[in-house]
Amino acid sequence: MKQRVVILGAGFAGLELAQKLENTDYDVLLIDKNNYHQFQPLMYQVASARLEPASISFPLRKVFQHSKNVRIRIAEIRHIDTENKTVKTSISDFPYDILVVALGCTTNYFGNKELESHAFPMKSVPEAIQLRNRILQTFEDALVAKPEELQALLNFVIVGGGPTGVELAGALAEMKQNVLPKDYPDKDFSKLAVYLVESSANVLDVMSADSQRVSRKYLEDLGVIVKTSSFVTNYDGELVTLKSGETIAAKNVIWAAGITANQISGLENAERTRGNRFVVNRYNALPNYDNIYALGDIAAMTTPKYPNTHPQVASVAIQQAKTLAENLKNQLQGKQKVEFEYFDKGSMATIGKRKAVVDLPNFSFQGRIAWLAWMFIHLMLILSVKNKLSIFVNWAFSYFSNDSTLRVLLRPASKVKPAHLEGKVI
Repeated sequence: MKQRVVILGAGFAGLELAQKLENTDYDVLLIDKNNYHQFQPLMYQVASARLEPASISFPLRKVFQHSKNVRIRIAEIRHIDTENKTVKTSISDFPYDILVVALGCTTNYFGNKELESHAFPMKSVPEAIQLRNRILQTFEDALVAKPEELQALLNFVIVGGGPTGVELAGALAEMKQNVLPKDYPDKDFSKLAVYLVESSANVLDVMSADSQRVSRKYLEDLGVIVKTSSFVTNYDGELVTLKSGETIAAKNVIWAAGITANQISGLENAERTRGNRFVVNRYNALPNYDNIYALGDIAAMTTPKYPNTHPQVASVAIQQAKTLAENLKNQLQGKQKVEFEYFDKGSMATIGKRKAVVDLPNFSFQGRIAWLAWMFIHLMLILSVKNKLSIFVNWAFSYFSNDSTLRVLLRPASKVKPAHLEGKVI
């Protein structure tokens, strides 16, 4: 019988591993709570109404339509029974010979329940849609807001100066400049303020000094109020409190300040490190278990080149998945396993139209060329040709018109009326 490989999570790592093991001598089961893979680097464009959710979401069953050995199950993971080698889920129990945990991370509020209750996260497509609705509704509410309530309504505070925070801040600032005057000619949105609050000394702290400096200049040129070396200690839904004692009245706070590994029951003997990540060896295996591996953001591996573990980015997850797939294939053939070594191809972020920063291993560059490089790389990483074309068309339209046609409020209905009752009061 074929060995059963069960992969938990269809993020970058889980999906890449399943694809690399497609039509091999393994029986592969991919389990995720969603029936789609989501492209997180462009999630901020869904939140800012530049892309539709379907543009960055790919149905898993479509990806594996022609696979002979990969099966998909949509379920919540309940528990891992390592003694009986079984994964317990919300729909059934699934036995495994090899288990791969690639469940990724979720938003980290550092134990602050008020922040968790009132700030908006952006780690999934539903959360991005929720944030888009909130942003668009805020503009509508501003038309009828009382003067004393208006400024708090128009203050957008983004906490976290990494790529997500920087890119979203730039998108909101461009919306203020290019979209709102046309959508709302009867309302002055000049008081709309975008704050970017970062605890370290620079935005894009993991990038080069040139990229940090230029990205901050781009943001400030767009009107973003950048506050570095500033810690948010609390947010009660009305007031953002900084460690310095400064406060910002705001109805909209977006939390992009940290992540923590998703919890999973049954692996209590696994060693954990900062961010609740599993400590793995150079083969991505959990040392205290037999044939259990962890990939991507949930895994923490130290190497001579990366003594403080690898960055939690998509390229690390994809490369780890490729190495594990190679080792699993080698295992079938009795070949030697290879240790994982991360090849850093660089990092990038975009701040707005013709404004981006790119760091390559040996040099960095900024501006229009960096912006074109950012668009090209992200288009190439999109899975389907249809989605590539859809995103390209939307970007081209936005470039020439400084606008988009996707600002649609889509609120969930409590109950949809039958067609013959439409327009009638129930």
